[in-house]
Amino acid sequence: MKCTTNKQKNANRNDIAKRVQKLLEERGSKALEEARKEVLQEKIECKEIREALNYFMQEYWQDLARPTLLSIACEAVGGDPEITTPIAVPMILISGAIDIHDDIIDQSKTKWSRPTVLGKFGKDVALLVGDALLFKGFTLLYEAIEKGIPADKVATIIDIIRKMFFELGDAEALELRFRGRMDVTPEEYLQVVRKKAADVEAHTRISAILGGGSEDEIEALSRYGRLLGMMMILRDDLVDMLDFKEAQHRIKEEGLPLPILYALQNPKINSTLSSILLKRRIMKREVETILKITDKAGGIERLRELMQKLSKDAQSNVDILKLNKNYFLLLTNAILLLFNQATEFY
Repeated sequence: MKCTTNKQKNANRNDIAKRVQKLLEERGSKALEEARKEVLQEKIECKEIREALNYFMQEYWQDLARPTLLSIACEAVGGDPEITTPIAVPMILISGAIDIHDDIIDQSKTKWSRPTVLGKFGKDVALLVGDALLFKGFTLLYEAIEKGIPADKVATIIDIIRKMFFELGDAEALELRFRGRMDVTPEEYLQVVRKKAADVEAHTRISAILGGGSEDEIEALSRYGRLLGMMMILRDDLVDMLDFKEAQHRIKEEGLPLPILYALQNPKINSTLSSILLKRRIMKREVETILKITDKAGGIERLRELMQKLSKDAQSNVDILKLNKNYFLLLTNAILLLFNQATEFY
């Protein structure tokens, strides 16, 4: 019976994974390819910058999620998803620039088991590449707005992007205060996570406006985007804990993942866990011990419960949509699936 259940579970996972990948490729590939062409057609004499841009755009930054969100959110309120491509292209580049700058701040030399631009080319090149993508993105955004967006929507969209940047910057600044601290509360951490999800909310809000959504639809998709963004960030918290190098980096150079912060709230294990976290050098065996203590203290289970709540709240916001609401349910279910799958490997 157990074998049958496992087979059914695996079949369900494979089905969801295939559906999500198909959705991402169908809705995101065109914008991503156009973004690559826009960057790589630039004439750059410096070999290092040229190689770094090529590496980032061709091998590293496989951003299908953001253009996909723009496409399905526009369609969900009755708009033509094709009109989102001119906005999706610059947003891919702007988001990529933000990612590179974040890596510089966090000193992240590897991510997802691959070297970042910082790790492969160094800080100076990474900074210049991030700046180049940012300026290229804003140039294309200006061109897109000038050419095809109704005048009454231009000011609103620009304001959304402005607010997104300031909220993301605020989140990064607040997160810097978490370095080396054992006393960060889960509430403080989640406040920053919520701010960091402004990026995803901006995409769903902009797209709902482009599609001509009602005020209620725009607000519903905005709330969905914020919650989906939080789920994506928190799922990465668990993944980081399961990878030795990522866990080591998070403990020493960034803020502690949420499951560890939950565990530190338990007075029975706080001193034991803190003594390991404060060691000058964290080895693989210490990371494994931290994971076991965190799990025993209920840190991972509390994160699971939070993920389920965020998913439920996100899904409740898509009931009013006109079309293809199942796409939004698919995305939240996929993140939960990936989260639960990750917990099976520790």
